[in-house]
Amino acid sequence: MHFAILSPTVRRATLILALAGLAGCKSSATPIKTLLDDPSRFDKQTVRVAGEVTGSIGALGYGAYSLDDGTGSLAVVSQGGGVPRQGARVGVEGTFRSAYMLGTETAAVLLEKRRFTP
Repeated sequence: MHFAILSPTVRRATLILALAGLAGCKSSATPIKTLLDDPSRFDKQTVRVAGEVTGSIGALGYGAYSLDDGTGSLAVVSQGGGVPRQGARVGVEGTFRSAYMLGTETAAVLLEKRRFTP
């Protein structure tokens, strides 16, 4: 069926549903501070972050690196994709894990699923 043949009400409803679907897409990075300020809210959720690699260690394709976005720093665990070099700007999508909270300090890690160019 051609879109122009549809009634204005059906066209409007279709447009609203399409825009709602796009709004639900995770296209932007979450500030690291947001994750660390409320870690239980994001625990075991897929999130996207982006920033500068401030340190890394790896061997045989596995490793970990620290990512700083200017709002905070987060440890990222790479599971088979190697680690980016220090100073590189990267985006990462992965599973956020809140390890523990001690006073105001939160230990958290992001288990990398995929890396992208921010």
